[in-house]
Amino acid sequence: MPPRIVNTDPRFDPPARYSFLDRIALRVIRDPRDLPFVALSAQMTFVLVPCALALFIPGVFRWWYAPFYWALLFGFFCDRYILMLHNTSHRRFYRKGWSWLGFYIPSFLGPFAGQTPNTYFTHHIGMHHPEENLAGDLSSTMPWQRDSFVHFARYWLRFFFMNPVELTLYHLRKGNRRYAWMTAFGELFSYAAWVLLGIFAGWGPTVTVFLVPVVVVRIAVMAGNWGQHAFIDPSDPGNPYLSSIVMINSRYNRRCFNDGYHIGHHESCGRHWTDMPGDFEAKRDRYVANDAIVFERLDNATVWLLLMLKRYDALAKHFVELRDEPRSKDEVIALFKRRLAPIPFPGQ
Repeated sequence: MPPRIVNTDPRFDPPARYSFLDRIALRVIRDPRDLPFVALSAQMTFVLVPCALALFIPGVFRWWYAPFYWALLFGFFCDRYILMLHNTSHRRFYRKGWSWLGFYIPSFLGPFAGQTPNTYFTHHIGMHHPEENLAGDLSSTMPWQRDSFVHFARYWLRFFFMNPVELTLYHLRKGNRRYAWMTAFGELFSYAAWVLLGIFAGWGPTVTVFLVPVVVVRIAVMAGNWGQHAFIDPSDPGNPYLSSIVMINSRYNRRCFNDGYHIGHHESCGRHWTDMPGDFEAKRDRYVANDAIVFERLDNATVWLLLMLKRYDALAKHFVELRDEPRSKDEVIALFKRRLAPIPFPGQ
């Protein structure tokens, strides 16, 4: 018999009765399963944004305030915001008639969480998913040695300095002028706003509230993408079961809306986040047949860090064996190393 896996990640459990505020929100949003996004948006609106704006009050800012603000942003909001943005980018969030609110999460809250308006959408929805981490994907991990910090540093530097230009040109080549315009406008508007805020409102609060978060978030999202797409089987890199991973029973899934189910997400990017655990369990035979890599009690950042430290033993400790016959630790590590090797793009 295959080993039994107890999966504790969050699913939708409708309450016996919705609260008054929930009933108001349900008139605006399409899916009651997305009520946590309403709560998170409200928390950011009434806690994070006022704290950020307070730093711009003349005479208020002191540099020693910055670590406390970053602790609030990164400790309570940033990771959850990015995955809320991810989910609301893939699935329409608001009911018909309320779609005018669609700017609020990406364009109003985004800059307070290290995101420039539009860029996440045009990169992730407009480019990453259509290209599926293959040769056309500007953020593809295929050609890199995926347990090398030097390779990751080169990968990130290209993304940080070149992505706005490359992404704009990508959409122009694809004939998608709307996405090209969205990318260029979101980036240029942000740069201009930061300069004007720095000059007229002070560089201290501008650096604290906007510039440091955008640098940290762009490191985090690329480290996350690296971890999600580190273990690629060279025999079929276009197969999501062989080019991504799943993480189960993770605090990260409970905090960040089941983001650990990345194979299932690439198989069906419109699948609701609460359906991910059930889909994984229903397709277990498919995961076994493809020898998919599944971890337990990890998150994207930890996978990335363990790869940078070459701690294959620690990764193996969290590896979930789906096969009937378990492999030895050395066999699991050999599997990792085979799938971490660079895969040249066709024609290279």
